[in-house]
Amino acid sequence: MIISSHKILELNPTHHFIENLAEREKNPEGVGFDLRLGEVYALEGDGFLGVEERKTPDIRKIADVRTDKSIVIKPGDFYLVKTMETISLPSEKIHIEDGWPPMLLMANIHPRSTLQRCGLYLRATKTDPGYTGELTFALTNLGPSTITLELGARIANLVFHGVIGQLSRAYEGQWKGGRVSTGAKETQN
Repeated sequence: MIISSHKILELNPTHHFIENLAEREKNPEGVGFDLRLGEVYALEGDGFLGVEERKTPDIRKIADVRTDKSIVIKPGDFYLVKTMETISLPSEKIHIEDGWPPMLLMANIHPRSTLQRCGLYLRATKTDPGYTGELTFALTNLGPSTITLELGARIANLVFHGVIGQLSRAYEGQWKGGRVSTGAKETQN
């Protein structure tokens, strides 16, 4: 079940589900919250994904909303992008609404349609109960046009969902806190 943006805003002062919202998101359109481009990273070197160990390619920050105005994305360019907003999904069930059982929250992220209209492809994933931090997505230019993208522009929409039933365990992964790369070979949780 989707939890409305109005309900999330009502509960946010107590639970801090989403922080650093843009002013316009304090009265959002629809059921979700628009997320803004905060940092951009290029991948460098090789990576390894094994059964028990992994090492992602190294990263180099190429743009940051605190210091840069925009980036130019040429056809074929691939970046990791990080949001300005942070989220905090509780690992315990919470009371959402009278008459509803307590539930966990998870979030789904969807690209804004303007990206695809420009030929940009944003790849995101679900975010499990227990995750805290900024969100990192893949962004690539699959179109024929060079696109200038301002830092702080809205790139994705986050929708909160209620989770019915118990989890075997909440998210405890190593990507908590908005980490973008492993930096070195590590054992997977």
